[in-house]
Amino acid sequence: MSIYNDYISETEERKNIGLHPKPIDSAELTGEVIAQIKDPNHTDRAESLRLFIYNTLPGTTPAAGVKAKFLKQIILGEATVPEITTTYAFELLSHMKGGPSIEVLLDLALGNEEIIAKQAATVLKTQVFLYDADTARLKEAYDNGNATAKDILESYAKAEFFTELPAVAEEIKVVTYIAAEGDISTDLLSPGNQAHSRSDRELHGKCMITPEAQQEIRTLQAQYPDASVMLIAEKGTMGVGSSRMSGVNNVALWTGRQASPYIPFVNIAPIVGGTNGISPIFLTTVDVTGGIGIDLKNWKKQVDTNGDIVRNENGDPVLEEVYSVATGTVLTINTKTQKLYNGEQELIDISRSLTPQKMEFIKAGGSYAIVFGKKIQTFAARTLGITAPVVFAPSKEISNDGYGLTAVEKIFNNNAVGSTPGKILHAGSDVRVKVNIVGSQDTTGLMTSQELEAMAATVIAPTVDGAYQSGCHTASVWDKKAQANIPKLMKFMNDFGVITARDPKGSYHSMTDVIHKVLNDITVDEWAIIIGGDSHTRMSKGVAFGADSGTVALALATGEASMPIPESVKVTFKGTMKEHMDFRDVVHATQSQMLKQFDGENVFQGRIIEVHIGTLLADQAFTFTDWTAEMKAKASICISQDDTLIQSLEIAKSRIQIMIDKGMDNKNQVLQGLIDKANKRIGEIKSGVKPALQPDDNAKYYAEVVIDLDIIEEPMIADPDVNNADVSKRYTHDTIRDLTFYGGEKKVDLGFVGSCMVHKDDLKIVSQMLRNVEKQKGLVQFNAPLVVAAPTYNIIDELKEEGDWEYLQKYSGFEFSDALPKSTARTEYENIMYLERPGCNLCMGNQEKAAKGDTVMATSTRLFQGRVVEDRDGKKGESLLASTPVVVLSAILGRIPNIEEYKAAVEGINLTKFTPMSVK
Repeated sequence: MSIYNDYISETEERKNIGLHPKPIDSAELTGEVIAQIKDPNHTDRAESLRLFIYNTLPGTTPAAGVKAKFLKQIILGEATVPEITTTYAFELLSHMKGGPSIEVLLDLALGNEEIIAKQAATVLKTQVFLYDADTARLKEAYDNGNATAKDILESYAKAEFFTELPAVAEEIKVVTYIAAEGDISTDLLSPGNQAHSRSDRELHGKCMITPEAQQEIRTLQAQYPDASVMLIAEKGTMGVGSSRMSGVNNVALWTGRQASPYIPFVNIAPIVGGTNGISPIFLTTVDVTGGIGIDLKNWKKQVDTNGDIVRNENGDPVLEEVYSVATGTVLTINTKTQKLYNGEQELIDISRSLTPQKMEFIKAGGSYAIVFGKKIQTFAARTLGITAPVVFAPSKEISNDGYGLTAVEKIFNNNAVGSTPGKILHAGSDVRVKVNIVGSQDTTGLMTSQELEAMAATVIAPTVDGAYQSGCHTASVWDKKAQANIPKLMKFMNDFGVITARDPKGSYHSMTDVIHKVLNDITVDEWAIIIGGDSHTRMSKGVAFGADSGTVALALATGEASMPIPESVKVTFKGTMKEHMDFRDVVHATQSQMLKQFDGENVFQGRIIEVHIGTLLADQAFTFTDWTAEMKAKASICISQDDTLIQSLEIAKSRIQIMIDKGMDNKNQVLQGLIDKANKRIGEIKSGVKPALQPDDNAKYYAEVVIDLDIIEEPMIADPDVNNADVSKRYTHDTIRDLTFYGGEKKVDLGFVGSCMVHKDDLKIVSQMLRNVEKQKGLVQFNAPLVVAAPTYNIIDELKEEGDWEYLQKYSGFEFSDALPKSTARTEYENIMYLERPGCNLCMGNQEKAAKGDTVMATSTRLFQGRVVEDRDGKKGESLLASTPVVVLSAILGRIPNIEEYKAAVEGINLTKFTPMSVK
């Protein structure tokens, strides 16, 4: 059969499940489609023409290259297609977003056919996705006196590609749809168990919320054809968790508008709202698509006549409704007054949603166009030898006299690009910054590769110190979906210049190490800025931002990111940890004590947590930084002592060397370069030339939180509180309870030690606890399954050398095999210990899952509904989060232990200790 016939067969299968033909990215298929278009008598000519025009992916896809060349042939008269005139061919090229289309347009604009050159120039003036090779051609032509090149450059210098766009409407009508009450996890919008389909946008769109919700949205659109549907998190925050880009893509697919009639299933301009605003990473992704995110503040804490907060019987603040956003409410966003209205009634100021920069994103259809537009304007003005006119909103630059700098302010100032020379910038300033380290993960990586193709990028920016493509989210099961997607992804990223977990040629053993752990190791400078495609991109060195797949693509392509400098909250510690406590308990207590200190207000949300971590090495400190994603912080920074930082860098060097020894370095010797940078940084610290990063004594913080270690008496558990009468209180990570709350009675169906929140010492604790229980009872018997997944292979290798892995094997009923990886996900568990392959495992929820309705005790970060465990009839699934010793003992007992049982089980075990550093 021909490739086309195979494609038509697949199309028929898709039609049976309500899907359109899959967008074409193959050069071979596009070539066959074109051959059928050229044959006037071909039976499939009409369908081939439709597919060529409306269903071929743009950018740098192989299909785009073939399409652009054929359009060039039509324009030059070398091919004739009656349905595609020269003018129409130019229109199609104008929607192809860079890459081969730019090459063709430059060929035509700089050619000898005057009329064609003018038409090509007119189209080029609207394009912004140009790279060095493209701008070099323009510059060379201009230097050689080419008038068309000069005309194009003059247009670029004026930024006519932006100024000629239609203005943003003064009034935007919306109709509300409450997607859920309480925090809305992106798992509701893009479930982790459907991660395999994220690059197939139409198919993935079928999983958003529920089919019933999708129909309700369609009904609202039919009732209010002149309004956009605004998706709302009532009494909660919109978009917490991971899967931002696929979540926003789905929201846009159902509620936004098509970006181009010639690009299938790429929608833009979604509008979302939340009572407590939008999660920072999710909001950045909304900006990527030219959408609007609104902090509705439609519920507030009730106060009595004395001004005190009114509380219910549980001690929680009582909320009262300020205004209604019930489903079907018609509201108006006024972009001029920057207010939200219900009819004539003004509801709230929304100026933070409509800043000058955000208005530019809305006008341009997304933030990428602005980023590239600014670069092309700067290039054109420099080439012409003129000063670029002020077209774009000037970056806000805030400099507060009399105040020093927080740690994040220092990093942003150090990495700033294009800001006023010599000006010190404080929180709130808009900054372009150099990105040092970039991470892409495997369930969003295919989307990142699509974004790179769409923005016509072919090679990693040379200014990026290092970038890594992981394989951890699909590590558990090497099923047909993973086999189809992962090799394709690894080849693309390897060719692009990224260090990959799996070599496309099979010359080194695949690594499924958790992405955050690898990024934590390859970050070798605490002054670094890291961008990663996962919400838990939270390094204990440098400042790391979890990002959507598109922002990751932008960082890979340009080596830059743009964002305001966030405010910081300073976290310090006092007192002494109890011997029986683990550092994970300190992490949970931090959230609990913070909420109590600030009357339930989460001062971490949207800000940097500057944690003065003191004696903890990078691996252990990562336990804190990782959890800050669940605290809804934008990022976190660890303030380390000199000797601690040096030790962490030495560990990082050794692990990078292992990657080199496995053959993972590339022709640019990126990994060796990181070791060299680590050595340089260690030398700076030891010599005193540049000590470990510290904030200034007079830095200004949004808030300061002091955590009292003395009052942490018992292990702490983050409880999803699935049966809370107030649904907005469920699955929030804010319900932190001590062990005694459960009375030693709550049944546990499965324990999970694994994912990114554990390190080597946690696996040693498992081994030591097994020894302790064996000593007490003569034999370890599990009354619930215990799944153990080390985050990296390095840890397993070290445990083997130190004798711990052998003891884990003694009590395991299953041990992973890289030679024979699982091809299907486990659906049933026995009461044994499972030693699983390094990777995300249950935490991701896209492959392995607990049985429906189970109560899971886990060391991971996920207690979102349906992620680790789904509901069943009559019982909600719940994932409680705790320290490693609590999880292990819960699996052994089949229930949550009481405090006496816990203390006996951890006696003599060296739990992760922590001594606060002295703070000035």
